[in-house]
Amino acid sequence: MKLGAFSVSLTVNDIHKSKSFYEKLGFQDHGGDITQNWLIMKNENCIIGLFQGMFEKNILTFNPGWNENAENLESFTDVRELQKQLKEKGVKLQSEADESSEGPAYFTIEDPDGNQILIDQHR
Repeated sequence: MKLGAFSVSLTVNDIHKSKSFYEKLGFQDHGGDITQNWLIMKNENCIIGLFQGMFEKNILTFNPGWNENAENLESFTDVRELQKQLKEKGVKLQSEADESSEGPAYFTIEDPDGNQILIDQHR
């Protein structure tokens, strides 16, 4: 199962302090909009998202159709197909993508310990 680019989406209390901290660890701006309280940062192949006031817990994020530079992949498994495969394996979905739609969509699941996983296709 190919899930696409991986990142950790962190819920933060102060995005400016968090940005400064992760810059000290070698992370650099890679996208987002700090004025909207979200920022994507990268250190080599490691990607983190900083999100202030957007969700309660940290989230493991996968982006079908993208590589680690947010560049489109030539071929990938559509988010609706991934959702179908997981349902067939008995994985309970927290939210679902509309299977009759095309293009951008997402669904969420949780692992056995309650860690949220977002499968988020942007194209």
